[in-house]
Amino acid sequence: MLRESDILAQMRVHMTTPQGRIFCIYGDPAYPVTDGYIIAPFRGGVISRNQMIFNKRMSAVRICVEWAFGKVLSLFAFLDYKKNLKLYLQPVGKYYKVAVLLTNCHTCLYGSETGIFFDVSPPTLEEYLLG
Repeated sequence: MLRESDILAQMRVHMTTPQGRIFCIYGDPAYPVTDGYIIAPFRGGVISRNQMIFNKRMSAVRICVEWAFGKVLSLFAFLDYKKNLKLYLQPVGKYYKVAVLLTNCHTCLYGSETGIFFDVSPPTLEEYLLG
């Protein structure tokens, strides 16, 4: 799906500053490490202490991201594509975008586990929708 999405080309355009600084996404071990735009945990039987620390710190942040995905699925259980959706037969991407928008609205009204973890408050619903 990553290859088919052409997102790597979009990342090259939108995630590099004019000064050449690259912003990257931290993926889980299933994602391929790319030319600076996607990084993953260090792997192998022997990794350095600094690499272990990096993996541990990034793992904690990745868990917070998983909470956000979990919230979307808890509010919109039909989006669990393994059970319900048929890729290429249904507009799965559109369903998910709408669900994320509505989940974000829910977060504005009721907060989230991620906000608590990072000690940040969401915007008001009006601020979010006016964006």
